[in-house]
Amino acid sequence: MREIKEAFGFGNAICANGAMHYDLLKEEVIEEWLIPLDQQFEFVKRMRSAVPSISFATEYGDEFHHESAYIPRWDVGVDNHPVERIEEKLLKPAFKMLARCSNLEFTSDELLEIAVRQAGDLVTITHSNAGESLLEISSLGVSKGETLSRLTARMGFGADDVVTFGDNPNDFSMLSWASRSWAMADGHKDAPKYAKFVAQPHHHDGVAIVIEELLALPL
Repeated sequence: MREIKEAFGFGNAICANGAMHYDLLKEEVIEEWLIPLDQQFEFVKRMRSAVPSISFATEYGDEFHHESAYIPRWDVGVDNHPVERIEEKLLKPAFKMLARCSNLEFTSDELLEIAVRQAGDLVTITHSNAGESLLEISSLGVSKGETLSRLTARMGFGADDVVTFGDNPNDFSMLSWASRSWAMADGHKDAPKYAKFVAQPHHHDGVAIVIEELLALPL
């Protein structure tokens, strides 16, 4: 988020798939919607039973913890002391949990289907990369769309005032909610079902093209 702060220099952010309202300038958490401890333990229990090869990580405060079997990719070095079982680190409500099959036994879509069937009544489950065999877990009812709706309403805005872009299932809720939403052409195959429009691929500057077109509209 520090890179975002340097690029914009103002505003707040919605982080962790809607679980965190963050002050960019002060680098402080304003609000969090956390996964209760009992739901964390129950989710792990259900998923271990359904997918024996699965492994877990958890994030709370400024801490990231993962199991030895969980192979980090983007967060390498954040936690240099993995544990055998994540239950050792389920110590407080968390803004996000992660579940991964590091052997790539399932695609993220396949793993998501299993997880929703096993624990969709317990937590919100999504993913942001179809090929990673990685799930992202939030408290039940928490999503980018839900938090975006809540925060914009406080400012007197609604879905007609908001523009969203997204490419993966963790974006689908906000693509559905916003009146002007664009799925990235090179994103998840189902993204266009949730968006009103489709933007050119990211390597063709699809987001920038749409923003320039919107800024050219008369006030």
